[in-house]
Amino acid sequence: MLKTSTLLIMANTFSQIYLQFVFAVRHRQYLIPKEHKEELHKYFTGLVKNRNAKMLAVNCMPDHIHLFVGFKPNVLISDFVKELKVETNEFINGKKWIKGKFNWQDGYGVFSYSHSHIDSVIKYIMNQERRHKKVSFRQEYHEFLDKFQIPFEEKYLFEFFN
Repeated sequence: MLKTSTLLIMANTFSQIYLQFVFAVRHRQYLIPKEHKEELHKYFTGLVKNRNAKMLAVNCMPDHIHLFVGFKPNVLISDFVKELKVETNEFINGKKWIKGKFNWQDGYGVFSYSHSHIDSVIKYIMNQERRHKKVSFRQEYHEFLDKFQIPFEEKYLFEFFN
């Protein structure tokens, strides 16, 4: 009897994974209209929820986005981001919010946090407008890479135009 209950406990998966995703609009163009920001936030939240994850914070800037997600290990991170990008590309293009075609840039950043950091990461994401009055996206992204000690070559970062 003890063996059976032990097996049942081992069969369950328990996780505590908090990930911040950052990705940019192709060519870093300012294409996310402020007047549609809330609708895009809701759409992203639905996509995340449909993947059995929990949206903790989302904030779209005109040229990039921050998502903070309670993540489940039932899907590859790369598949998760790819699906979000593809579906939001289709959503934005279907809404015809911009002239031409909207696309996210290749690549993304993903950074992990502990449970004790949830509040501070949410505040950071929700204060993006204020932050970007002082710090460019390029500077911000470099700060992430440095903070998390991620080696990188500048030529492989997002396409940054001065």
